[in-house]
Amino acid sequence: MISTKNVSNGILIVAVVPVLFLLAAIAYSRPGYFTSQTYMAGLIGLELLAVALWRFRQIFFALLMYVFLSAGSNLPGSSFGTRGRWVFLGIGALAGSLIALKEGGKFRLGFFHLVSLSCVLAALASAAVSRYPDLAMLKALSLFLLFVYAASGARVAIEGRENRFLNGLVIGCEILVGGTAVLYAAGIEVMGNPNSLGAIMGVVGIPVLLWGMLASKELAKDRFTRRRRVAMFCLCVYLIYYSHARAGMLAALVSSALLCVGLREYKMLARGFGLLLVMIAAAAILRPQAVSTSVSGFTSDVVYKGKEQGVLASRQSPWNEAIDTIKSHVWFGTGFGTKDTAFESTMRTDNLAANFARAEYGSSYLAVVAWVGIVGMLPFVLLMFLIAGPVIRTFRWMRATRSVLHPAVPLALVVMAGLIHAGLEDWLFAVGYYLCVFFWSMAFVLVDIAPATSRISAFSLYARCNPWPSGQQALVPGRG
Repeated sequence: MISTKNVSNGILIVAVVPVLFLLAAIAYSRPGYFTSQTYMAGLIGLELLAVALWRFRQIFFALLMYVFLSAGSNLPGSSFGTRGRWVFLGIGALAGSLIALKEGGKFRLGFFHLVSLSCVLAALASAAVSRYPDLAMLKALSLFLLFVYAASGARVAIEGRENRFLNGLVIGCEILVGGTAVLYAAGIEVMGNPNSLGAIMGVVGIPVLLWGMLASKELAKDRFTRRRRVAMFCLCVYLIYYSHARAGMLAALVSSALLCVGLREYKMLARGFGLLLVMIAAAAILRPQAVSTSVSGFTSDVVYKGKEQGVLASRQSPWNEAIDTIKSHVWFGTGFGTKDTAFESTMRTDNLAANFARAEYGSSYLAVVAWVGIVGMLPFVLLMFLIAGPVIRTFRWMRATRSVLHPAVPLALVVMAGLIHAGLEDWLFAVGYYLCVFFWSMAFVLVDIAPATSRISAFSLYARCNPWPSGQQALVPGRG
């Protein structure tokens, strides 16, 4: 009797052998291809893509996030990520859809997914009235690919393996924070600009590491693991302070405070603020002149951003531009992902025109209204409300059980931090940005696994021993 595994291995061998002979023939006839950095980067990228597709559930999500992260930073592979991220996203959406269709009932589509499709249709409709229809159409298509991947590939990557996925997410954040700190200490600004550093640390690093720190304590992990996570969390706090990014600080502070309130850990919240005050007081006693300089610098650089006219003075210009744009294109907007300019011709394909047409309005919510208008914004507003529902249910579950041992908790923290941060930065629907891809992947998964009830039951006791069971029925009592 031939097993399925043997058949799969046989198919793999049959597929790989001709490819090896083909590569050998190309190397012999066209050796220049293998000395070009561009061709070699493309070849390595295709090899990684093949491996990721072969192990789609275990590898593809992490590889996709690295490709998008490298495209928006100075990490190795940034040139390939800039060109190849759309290929990875499209193939991920296609492969995830095929797997979801094959497995049928595990990945049902509901009202939330219908609303997300309505957002894509609104984006496509806005392209018809845009001054740059080609660019607006491409951006709407990228939003469609993202939502398809989030509704299929991201759910496939987590379904049935919540434990391993969340452990990998925490470890990945530890590697990201540690590596970023080392590179910045060496003078390499790997994230490109302070706002990007504050965004990833405030929306992803702080919520995930704080949850991992509390989960390791509740699960009575070994001492080394607990200390390592505490150290990485403190390092992440320093990095977000170093960035001087107010939006990232606000997102981190609110998500951390809500976690403490959800767990009814008011003492831990008070201890956190108390420790911060003690550190400031101790520094003031030991080095008063340095603290005075730091406080004045912090006030100028972070609170006022170098503008003494007011706390939000640095946001006034893009916000006013967004409001003026909305007034002049009130019904259908300027086209998804674009803004109205002085160009009278249709969109050119050169980078100068593309960059000029791209809008930066200082808020994701103002940006989407300016892009699609009052008519097109309705599905986007409904999508935001539908995302808030699972977040609220998760926090109610935490207050009822006083436990963080549910896979929805870290995802709810990330989504909450992202929604807050997006109010001050324009990235929520900018699909080319890595934070956008990560946020929507986590949001679509959260809709699936958020607890349907906050009742205290035997599940709260069971969760302490087995926090992330493989079956979703065990995760959420009374659901099915």
